[in-house]
Amino acid sequence: MPTVKEYNGYGKELEDILGLQTSPIAVKMLKKEADIPKGAIRPKKDRGYHLAQCQAFSMSRRERTAVAMLKEDNWCPGAVLSYGIVPKPDIPNAKSQTNGEYFEYGKYIGILTAPLKTAKFVPDAVILYCDTNQLRIMLLSLKNEDRDQVKSNFFPFSCNNAVVPVILHNEYWINLPDPGEYARALTIAGEMMFSIPKDRLPGFVEGLRGTERNVSGFADESMTMRPDFPQPDLYKKVFKAWGMDHE
Repeated sequence: MPTVKEYNGYGKELEDILGLQTSPIAVKMLKKEADIPKGAIRPKKDRGYHLAQCQAFSMSRRERTAVAMLKEDNWCPGAVLSYGIVPKPDIPNAKSQTNGEYFEYGKYIGILTAPLKTAKFVPDAVILYCDTNQLRIMLLSLKNEDRDQVKSNFFPFSCNNAVVPVILHNEYWINLPDPGEYARALTIAGEMMFSIPKDRLPGFVEGLRGTERNVSGFADESMTMRPDFPQPDLYKKVFKAWGMDHE
């Protein structure tokens, strides 16, 4: 397993290669309070207020802050339900508002997040907030055999599907930030969430190195509506074989 320092290095590489506007988030599920590193913010205890989990994500990626969210810190049902911090309510309307898998009730007391490049812990998963071009680059960097491990979800709660199935099944997940996250956690229009399980991160970063230039012959071009644009070599070869113009 990579060391904390190596995971920090992956965080810096992801920011540099992709040109991310905010830090990739290191995510760790907490089984006991002793797992919370010194300096991590406890919203209710340290600042006297509650947060939704998406707001804690935002603090970690934008303010580069470590945030530990336990039961008493939460102000939205999505995370405490999803992470098994509270039991599922026997309320029909509440049940209809939930989507996705949950961690076993009582297994965890909370969740810890921090910028990946400065986290003081080995993460269970990593969440990147990216635009669609950055997402495309990441997806194209995956090996063919790994592409069936990419799952997606477009419904609330995004704090659920960005964490729970990623850890449970060792899968990549694409999520659309849900309405609450967009309204309350400074999510920018057009941002998507891409989650990576910890065991896949080293290979993922290795595949991403140099990918921005290699996965597409158009990676370095400016956006333009240009007829007869310069074709990559593969295009030229197949067009020639088909008897089509290719120069």
